[in-house]
Amino acid sequence: MSKKYSINWLSTSKEGNYKAAQNYLSLLYPEEKAFDLVTKLRNAPIQEFQAKDILRASGLPLLDNTNKQVVKDTEKIENGIPLSPILLIRDVFHGKTIVADGFHRLVSIYKNNECTIINAKIISDEK
Repeated sequence: MSKKYSINWLSTSKEGNYKAAQNYLSLLYPEEKAFDLVTKLRNAPIQEFQAKDILRASGLPLLDNTNKQVVKDTEKIENGIPLSPILLIRDVFHGKTIVADGFHRLVSIYKNNECTIINAKIISDEK
């Protein structure tokens, strides 16, 4: 992706994104806690963060351009298809951000332009 594209956003996350977030979070937390976190995410307002800051705060590595989901999300960006906001958990205890859903979108956006503003829902994981 040599040309930089602007990102179109949906006004809220799709239902499947919340389900994916709950599936992922249930690997990190007991089922009940994962459910509570997703319930809070549903009600959280959309905020804006730069792609590079989310990536740094999460500590996750970049995926390469051959990853099928990154390719798919890159095509959506290039075609102007709106993306769902990314779902984030602020893990206060570990001092990092958990990407509960939207990692491939984050990577695709970062590769388009690391300074791009990303729409995200974020809540804190208060222990």
